[in-house]
Parts: sequence; structure tokens; C-alpha cells
Amino acid sequence: MTKSFVRTVPVVVALALASIGLSAVAQTAATTTEPSTTEKVKEAGKDAVNATERGAEKAWDTTKSTTKKAVNATERGTKKAWNATKRTTKKATNATKNAAAKTGDAVENAGHKTADGMRSTGKAIGEKIPGTAENEAAKK
Repeated sequence: MTKSFVRTVPVVVALALASIGLSAVAQTAATTTEPSTTEKVKEAGKDAVNATERGAEKAWDTTKSTTKKAVNATERGTKKAWNATKRTTKKATNATKNAAAKTGDAVENAGHKTADGMRSTGKAIGEKIPGTAENEAAKK
């Protein structure tokens, strides 16, 4: 064996042992920084609670928004129905007034015609009865 070989063997052996030690330390350090299963479950539980809270808040906001929209739509519909009822009532009232006026005119005209007919019938009868003014007028 040469002198250089004798000098390099201990160096190589030292380096080999050092690298084994470093990798063992690195593995140990890596396992201590990684969370345990219990910590992972706790974290997952917190995430689930937070997600549920966010979902509940979104649902509540959506419910409030939808309720407001429904209330507004109902109010608009009620107002439209009320206005339509007022318009229709006004039209019906006017139509009733017009019909009543026309009926009154028709009754009045029929009454006048009936009275005129009765007068002319009475006059014709009076002309035939002696001693009445109509009879005397008819003679002349």
C-alpha cells in the first residue's frame, strides 16, 4: 500500500460516516417539524367549522336578500292591484251613473208618451160624451 492510499482511506471513511450522521439528523429534524395526526385532525376540524360558518353566513345573507326581494315584489303587486281596483271601481261607478241616467231618461220619455197617449185617449172619449168641453169643441 502506498502512503497516499493510507492517507485517503481514513478521510473517505470519515466522510462516509459523516454523511450517514447528517442524513440521520436531517430525517429526525424533518419528522419533528411535521404535524402529528392529532394536530392534522384538529386543523381539519377547524377548517370544517370555518367552512360551515362561512356557508351559514352566505345562506343567511341570501335569505335576507331573497326575503327583501319578495317583500318588495309583494308591495309592488299590492300597489298595482289597489290601483287597478280603484280604476275599475271608478269605471264601474261611471258606467252605473250613465246607465242610471239613461234609464231615468227612458222612464221619463215612456211616462210622457203614456201621459200624452192617455190625454189624447181622454180627449177622444170626451168628444163622444155629450156635455163635455171636448164634445162642445168638436161640434163647432
